[in-house]
Amino acid sequence: MRYWLFKSEPFKWSWDQQKAKGDAGETWDGVRNYLARNNMRAMEIGDRGFFYHSNEGKEIVGIVEVCAEAHQDPTTDDDRWQCVDIRALADMPRPVTLAEVKADPKLAEMALVTSMRLSVQPVRHEEWAHICALGGIDPDTLEPAG
Repeated sequence: MRYWLFKSEPFKWSWDQQKAKGDAGETWDGVRNYLARNNMRAMEIGDRGFFYHSNEGKEIVGIVEVCAEAHQDPTTDDDRWQCVDIRALADMPRPVTLAEVKADPKLAEMALVTSMRLSVQPVRHEEWAHICALGGIDPDTLEPAG
């Protein structure tokens, strides 16, 4: 299993909207960056990701799962652009802010710090486990830690 981070401006697509889609999930469409697209092409069903509110909030608010591998982005006929589908799995018991991530030496090399504008980013296993701990969730069971 690999780990990812999906960034969304909450006024365009929020965590609450993502959760409302239930098990069917939603396409992560509209991405027009080649590196982000390539990241989605590398995803497999069952990979997990953080759902990050950008611009407003600037915090990791939930955990999602890839539920459909890369396919044609329905918002364009241009076959260069693909997307995946993701579904909400769990709220982050305590959202983890961008300020916390930037201040944490263990996360200094995280893409959220080094490639801030990238909308779909890889997350290393150590980063995944550490952020889950900061957010109060068990990285394996997705149950509140403690």
